[in-house]
Amino acid sequence: MNRAAAVLAAGVALSVVATPILAQRSGGGRPSRQCIQEIMNLCGRDRSQIPACLQSKADQLSDNCRNQVASRVRERRGEQAGAFQRAVKPTRTVFYGSDERQQIDVFEPEGAVDELPLVLFVHGGGWRMGSHKMVGQKPAHFGTSEIYFASTGYRVLPGAPVEEQARDVGAALQALRGQAGAIGFDPERIVLMGHSAGAHLAALVASDPQYAGSAFDAIEGVILLDGAGYDVPANIAASEARASEVMASQALNLYREVFSEDPERQRALSPITHVGGEDAPQWLALYVEERDVAKAQAESLVNALNAAGSKAEAVSIANTDHGRMNRELGTEAGSAQTQAVDAFLAEVFGS
Repeated sequence: MNRAAAVLAAGVALSVVATPILAQRSGGGRPSRQCIQEIMNLCGRDRSQIPACLQSKADQLSDNCRNQVASRVRERRGEQAGAFQRAVKPTRTVFYGSDERQQIDVFEPEGAVDELPLVLFVHGGGWRMGSHKMVGQKPAHFGTSEIYFASTGYRVLPGAPVEEQARDVGAALQALRGQAGAIGFDPERIVLMGHSAGAHLAALVASDPQYAGSAFDAIEGVILLDGAGYDVPANIAASEARASEVMASQALNLYREVFSEDPERQRALSPITHVGGEDAPQWLALYVEERDVAKAQAESLVNALNAAGSKAEAVSIANTDHGRMNRELGTEAGSAQTQAVDAFLAEVFGS
């Protein structure tokens, strides 16, 4: 592999390992921990400095590590190409603010009739990035189930703190309900779905009514895809205990950056803090089987919800990883999470 390819591959590898909620073990094409550590040893842990470092030092990576990241590059390119080829265009876009991120794509199921339910998706991205356009096969899949699918954007850090991001998700809910008649869905039958950081925001909006306001009661259910931010102080404490591990250290830095060092703010932005007040009635928390932090966070939230009177379940998904959990939903490759989500929606919407 030449220098240009090595730089590209290593850069992609870092974008993979520096995901919002970091996977604990390699799998599904992800570079090994040893390879990730090798890149960190070469370039340090400051992600802003890594691209420049790799431009001059990529040849210093071992052959094994370069081969791993090159393989990952090819895999990611194939996944992205396939996703774009199969993309379904939104039937309309709803704007709920002046920022370019404050918009919602709505996908109408083929042959839709009035009063169909709606799933609103909240993308991930570490509270700092991401796009509501990256929906994979969800619109096509839910369209065949006679469910409207919508995907909302929201402002991100550094311009918008997490509180404002949650308010954006709540405002998106209100805007959709305000146009329900024109769109054609039932404004009282909505399920929130979020992945990663989006799972945290969905859980926060569905457990703390201040964000969605008058739209809160329309949330009939919540689907969380491999989130790990339902109890922020607990996540930080667990990461501190394993700070010598590269991924735990990265997660610790991320959570401190996003939620600050203020314990009160950490608790206020933890969905589990608000459980027992007005909570959405039904919850499904999926997590990658090998992600211990996601498992602990999902089970903790679900236990609290069940104790408070909601109906909630935590379900492990095997043979996947943090990104694929979301990306493959609605496809044959993601049959486990797809079946779990479909069964949950059938129960919530009574179909």
